[in-house]
Amino acid sequence: MADLVRLTIDGQAVEAPPGELVIDAAKRVGIEIPAFCYYKGLSLQAACRMCLVEVAKAPKLLTACTLPVAEGMVVTTDSPVVKQARKSMLEFLLTNHPMDCPVCDKGGECELQEMTFRYGAGEGRFSEVKHHVEEKRFSPVVYYDAPRCILCYRCVRICDEGLGVKALGIVNRGVTSEIGPNRGDHLECDECGACIDICPVGALTSSAYRYHTRPWEMRHVGTVCAHCSNGCTTTLGVRNHEIIRANNRDRSGLNGEFLCIKGRFGFDFVHSEERLQSPLLRVDGELKTVSWAQALSAVAREFSEIKARGGKFGVIGSNHTTNEEGRLLARFARQGLGTASIDHHRTGDVVTFLACDRPQATVADLYNTKAALVVGADLAQQHPLYAFQLRANWRHHQARVYTVTEGPVREDQYSAGRVRVERGGELTGVESLGERLKAEPELVILFGDAIQGQALRGLIAFGDGLGIPVKYVCLVDYSNSRGAVEAGLVPGPGPGLTLAEMLAAGDLDALWVVGANPLKNAELAARGAFVVVQELFLTETARRADVVLPAASAYEKTGTVTSATGEVQTLKQGPRVMGAKPDLEILKLLAREMAVDLAAAEAVALDAPGLVQSARDTLFTSGSLGRYSKALHSVREHPGGLYR
Repeated sequence: MADLVRLTIDGQAVEAPPGELVIDAAKRVGIEIPAFCYYKGLSLQAACRMCLVEVAKAPKLLTACTLPVAEGMVVTTDSPVVKQARKSMLEFLLTNHPMDCPVCDKGGECELQEMTFRYGAGEGRFSEVKHHVEEKRFSPVVYYDAPRCILCYRCVRICDEGLGVKALGIVNRGVTSEIGPNRGDHLECDECGACIDICPVGALTSSAYRYHTRPWEMRHVGTVCAHCSNGCTTTLGVRNHEIIRANNRDRSGLNGEFLCIKGRFGFDFVHSEERLQSPLLRVDGELKTVSWAQALSAVAREFSEIKARGGKFGVIGSNHTTNEEGRLLARFARQGLGTASIDHHRTGDVVTFLACDRPQATVADLYNTKAALVVGADLAQQHPLYAFQLRANWRHHQARVYTVTEGPVREDQYSAGRVRVERGGELTGVESLGERLKAEPELVILFGDAIQGQALRGLIAFGDGLGIPVKYVCLVDYSNSRGAVEAGLVPGPGPGLTLAEMLAAGDLDALWVVGANPLKNAELAARGAFVVVQELFLTETARRADVVLPAASAYEKTGTVTSATGEVQTLKQGPRVMGAKPDLEILKLLAREMAVDLAAAEAVALDAPGLVQSARDTLFTSGSLGRYSKALHSVREHPGGLYR
């Protein structure tokens, strides 16, 4: 490591690595230098001039956000000259800025508001009439108010550099300069809303949150996004048991501030008018509303009778329920019902991957690895956090990224090598990169559902033969797809039916479906089977059920889920929906009704072949949850497509 640079900041001796910016060196020792345009990880802009500091022997004030540390440098960050300069800069910024703090959505969280209070720039010397233009709606989820904009360019840079989308830019010049969308009057982008949260003022605002409440009126709950398997923390703003907004500004999760459209806007399925809030029991061929006691009694009675006569059970679990719920359901099936026929919709070959026992990469590894290989996946559409991490790695550390895909992907913009293959030919494509990958110091391989079974074993053998450290990520679709496998929601021990085999079995006596919709695109061969469904909505499977039990969503329960990278995340309860119960509570109530002992059992050996098939969701679709999200359906890009 190069020798540290020694300098003085506000009389305090500081040591910093060569090349570090003064603004960062000061922050490390507890000295905060204000800035609007500077944002760690993005290119330097020096647009707002709020970070001006005095440097001994320098003829003028310098911007700390572009100034590298130097040996012997003496910096003063809070002198009268500096304070006056910052106050003057605030006067300029407020020239056309409307004084509408009482109604602005950024009130209480606005950086401009805070700086104005700090430096006392409450009155300006400009008497001219403010330049005003009408508010614009860039998309169904993003609004823009030009007079509030201070042209810090954070939004432009996060969209261009962070996401590679380039959906925002600058139009006009001088006092009429504005942020403009990439399609004339509207955005065509990922609709992630990162521009909203990165905005230091109230120029860019959210359709879900605007004019609804204030930050201090909400309860802020950090939980895990209910949609894909990346494990992003989303901080829900909850008021009166209603989710008002979602973001992760406190960087409390492994995703930092990053969220895609699902994590930031896709929470509205919770409050859908179609949520089930009362149990349903089929009476005279129709589903009728009944009490919880009646519904549970009907299920317990029927299950007990089927078990007593040696009937045939099938149990289909979920990749959206918690680890605890998955384990309890698996025990209930094996111990309570005596069946090995338990499965779920498998979206990646986690079973084979875990059996191969190879090192697994974490989200942090994706940012730090020297090289990565993406196989059979459109990361930006299917795994946006992982795409964001790899792109940041390339920008900050010059990582070399290779792709083997059936069509164009965003990683192609900066890839060190790309191979196009027909679906099914991914392993051959990977092998063609062998010599180049052997030259890398280390490698992370991310692979989708096209790599499964024997092809996965071949990929592992290929990685073993490279002679370098290799880690893997088995990509799966939903929030707890990985956890569902580890919880034992797979057939066994002994002979048991897979999900497809259960649907095709004409002699099935009972089918219990927890948080899944297997009959959306399939038929149940056993016409006379007793069907019980635990679900949020009256899906195709729920409409076929004899008993429907309204379940709580991931945002309404506590527990843990496991991301695709194997990292266990904690759910925390945000809102509550009247009438719905967490699946864990439903399982316990039913076990008590049936007098079933659910004492912990030994783990099930994960050796269960079965159908592995990704739903190939995009940024704007996400199984049944996305289906009931108005926000996801509202944007022009819905439903989107892969490899475009």
